[in-house]
Amino acid sequence: MIIEIAELKIKDGMSGDFEENFKKAELIISSMKGYISHQMKKCIEEENQYLLLVKWETLEDHEIGFRKSEKYQEWKKLLHHFYEPFPKVLHYK
Repeated sequence: MIIEIAELKIKDGMSGDFEENFKKAELIISSMKGYISHQMKKCIEEENQYLLLVKWETLEDHEIGFRKSEKYQEWKKLLHHFYEPFPKVLHYK
């Protein structure tokens, strides 16, 4: 099992819309092969900052199975326009 960690910084004034879109996006990610679970945490000190933790069976399930899928294109349309800057995603075992 690996854990994907992404620190998400959302453009000012867009946190509410981001949270609404994430409700749709989490249905996408949770349907993917190798997905185990996820958590989204909102930062206490920084209003526009979130931490996304996703557990995957393997690194390939995330990097290839999810990111190279058609469903990832839907994920991008729902979420990527909220980020500033674009998040760095790291994996841990």
